[in-house]
Amino acid sequence: MHLQKERARQEATRAQGLRYVVEHLDGLHYTQFEYAVRDLLRRDGCQDAEQVGRGGDQGADVKATDPFGRRWVIQCKHRRDGWSGSAVGTPDLQRLNGTGRQIHNGDIIVMLTNGRFSKQAPSFAKSQRLHLVDRHLLALWASGSRPLWELLRPVPPPRRPTSPP
Repeated sequence: MHLQKERARQEATRAQGLRYVVEHLDGLHYTQFEYAVRDLLRRDGCQDAEQVGRGGDQGADVKATDPFGRRWVIQCKHRRDGWSGSAVGTPDLQRLNGTGRQIHNGDIIVMLTNGRFSKQAPSFAKSQRLHLVDRHLLALWASGSRPLWELLRPVPPPRRPTSPP
């Protein structure tokens, strides 16, 4: 019992200090990238964050509930070449938009990449209340500056009154 508590304490300490540089994320396999995103959400207080991406994932790679009760659905697009890789475009956003709220019951739907988005992606995302996290925003978040919900444009209000951890 004592050993379990000690492991849990060590894991919580590790999670709070978790930081990534975006160049490190570039070198990950796309599945490892999804786990890194999950770990960043856990660092920020989303205790139930889980990596769910696999074939047939219906547009969700990571799902979590933030300390305010909001359900997050994140689709990750890893680009080995980072900013130089192919842009994430509106077809990917359309797929996410079709499943994020309806199938995954998300309050906050995010397309996240270590690369960039096409020129059309921001206007489509805004019109559909989707959030985009590109390489620059990912670098800021991964460096541990603030939780993702503080870095995005306005997100839905909390589902339940609570204080973040």
